[in-house]
Amino acid sequence: MKATVGLASNDEESATITFNTGVAQGSITSPQLFNIFISALLRMLTVTGQNEDISHGLQIGKDQKGDNQRDENAYPFNNIGVIDDISIFADTPEGMQKLQNVVQEFTAWCGKQINVKKTYLLVINNDKKRREQQLAPLLTINGETLQAMNLNDACKYLKCSGMGNRDMRATKEVVWQKIIAARDLIKCHPLTPELATELFTSKGMGVFRFSAALIEWSESELNDVKRLCVQAYKNVWHLPRSTASALFIFPKTRAGKESTLPMAVLTQELLLHAERCVRHEDVSQNIILAG
Repeated sequence: MKATVGLASNDEESATITFNTGVAQGSITSPQLFNIFISALLRMLTVTGQNEDISHGLQIGKDQKGDNQRDENAYPFNNIGVIDDISIFADTPEGMQKLQNVVQEFTAWCGKQINVKKTYLLVINNDKKRREQQLAPLLTINGETLQAMNLNDACKYLKCSGMGNRDMRATKEVVWQKIIAARDLIKCHPLTPELATELFTSKGMGVFRFSAALIEWSESELNDVKRLCVQAYKNVWHLPRSTASALFIFPKTRAGKESTLPMAVLTQELLLHAERCVRHEDVSQNIILAG
């Protein structure tokens, strides 16, 4: 990956400077620099969507210019960015192609390249019969055709793995496997119980915490996660699996250790998610306050 830049000083442009690498790995300024860079693309997509009326029906916040508003408090949006993943939305193939053209224009401007092999098109239609009969549109970027995914194929969306039909079993499987790996990691550990507990809650419960408020978990699934967690806490104290689980489930007021369990994490994350949603005057706030 290479990029060039020229500095304009006193209305005179300097010699072209070539960068052979991106931001410094591990530098504390790297995330800020990346956010500044990628925000330009997100703003281009948003403005194009406002001017061309391209969105998926949802709205957020107030238009900074006061134009193109569908109601008093909101404007439509067509993109969401999480770390280095971007999802783009449109309600028609023509609108999606216009947004792909924006991405192509941005990459040509900054010198970056899009990995088309990791870019997928997902068509969602509530009409099952029409969805099965209608072929996916042919959309292109940089002269290459985007691959169309089936609704039953698992893909990663905003760091969560799932299917277009809202089946999130792929993410749940990732959560289970990582909790099992964290449980087995501390099976014969030389750490103090406090450090071993911190290690498991970070590596094992951390992945559950990330997706807890975004995915619907059944009671039986939460019980399965709790069972794995209790097994891990027994490993922390070098106790056999036959040890009573109540020691790690009961609160400290009942002589238990009050260990971090999935139901508590889920409750915390749902409350934090709701708190984040009411911070801004948008559709999410209106829905929560109306409920």
